[in-house]
Amino acid sequence: MDGFVEQPAPREEWGSLAPSIHLPLLPCLLHHPVTRGPKETEFQKTKEACLNYIQDALLQNQWQRAAEFMISYLEILETSTVSKRKTAPEAIWRIGTEILLHHSKSNIEELNYFTERMKNLGVKYYLKVCLEHIFYLLCNGLIDEAYQNLTLAESWRYGEQTAAQNDELKLIQAYKGLLDYYNWSKKREAMLELDEENFTDSSEQEMHNFFRQAAVNLKEIIKIPGVWDPFVVSYVDLLEFYGDFDEAREVLTEYAYNSKFPPNPNAHAYLYHFLKRRGESKKSLVSVLKILHKTVPSHELMLEFYTMLKKSKKDKKRRLGLEVIFEVLDFAGWKENVKAWSCLAEQIKQILDNSNKHLDWVKEEWNSRKDWWPAFHFSHYLAKRNWQENEKLAYEKALLAGILLGKDCKYYKYVLHQGCKAKKKRFQTLKKFVKKHNSAYLRITACSDSSTHL
Repeated sequence: MDGFVEQPAPREEWGSLAPSIHLPLLPCLLHHPVTRGPKETEFQKTKEACLNYIQDALLQNQWQRAAEFMISYLEILETSTVSKRKTAPEAIWRIGTEILLHHSKSNIEELNYFTERMKNLGVKYYLKVCLEHIFYLLCNGLIDEAYQNLTLAESWRYGEQTAAQNDELKLIQAYKGLLDYYNWSKKREAMLELDEENFTDSSEQEMHNFFRQAAVNLKEIIKIPGVWDPFVVSYVDLLEFYGDFDEAREVLTEYAYNSKFPPNPNAHAYLYHFLKRRGESKKSLVSVLKILHKTVPSHELMLEFYTMLKKSKKDKKRRLGLEVIFEVLDFAGWKENVKAWSCLAEQIKQILDNSNKHLDWVKEEWNSRKDWWPAFHFSHYLAKRNWQENEKLAYEKALLAGILLGKDCKYYKYVLHQGCKAKKKRFQTLKKFVKKHNSAYLRITACSDSSTHL
């Protein structure tokens, strides 16, 4: 509190009605006469204006100014308006926390003290305050302190619980389970580093206790429809370690396919990785990735999906593979991915070398992209940058530019010129390949508007 504002007057000088609230940059106790009757309207106007000033200070990152206005705004707790009295504690808690998180003179001890005062300001917000306080402790690496707070919050009871409080309690139990998993994983690492003979029975029992506590709480939270990625991953890791693969599969399948849960690409990725670890059939893996492709066509697993489809003997799957790799390159995050461009170039070369069989596949994919891919991927500017930064990338793209846009495409011409000037043999091969398959370019662009040769 030192250095924030002036020290408060001695406790005996304050009235008995003052609430015991300590915001580290404010006096420990506050007392202002409670207004009643006609003055209440003026009181409310003053507090609303004060709140506006606080919001303005927060938006401008003026934390000291916001703290000073908070001194006045705390009087809102003494209002006779029922609705204001109900909402004021949360406003004070959230604003006070925001100030303490950013004020240059604040520290963890002060925020902890303020949070403890806020927990007891209103029963309605106790568990909610606990949760956010725990997140703060975890973000600051205070694992043990977070666990202690979770244990206390888990045992908290006051009257009949509301539905919201019941949900918050389940979250608290879930995060406690997550920290039990964290402690279990540390014990596992220690066990793996030691010989079985050196890992004592007591350590093994302690590890099993963490497993049991974590499993109970994690299993409960993932039954509720929602996005529970860290909890699901942790629970599955526990199950796999102890050999309960059937339960792990059931959990991941439910998480991915239960219609009550919100769409979640990660759920399908987790299921795919699990099935892959278990050596499941290619058919099972493709089935999972097919759904992931529909949800997130730019997912990092799409290259694995493409590779599996490419190896298939069925035209339908190889056709889907071409669609997958084209769609991956529709996204900016893949623009400079050499492997993705190499995959596309490889498949198109195979089609051209196979008497242009299935060239119609390429044409179908190109028709929906011919108006924007030239500027997006094959501009003269990108040719210069790609050549300077990654010759392999420039080579693969130049090959595709020559086939899809023709030998007059500026991207193709620039990269080819630079490659030949540097006397790199493969660029001479590239030139011959594009010239040989110039008829493919004509067929791809036939019956469609000519593309702009950027």
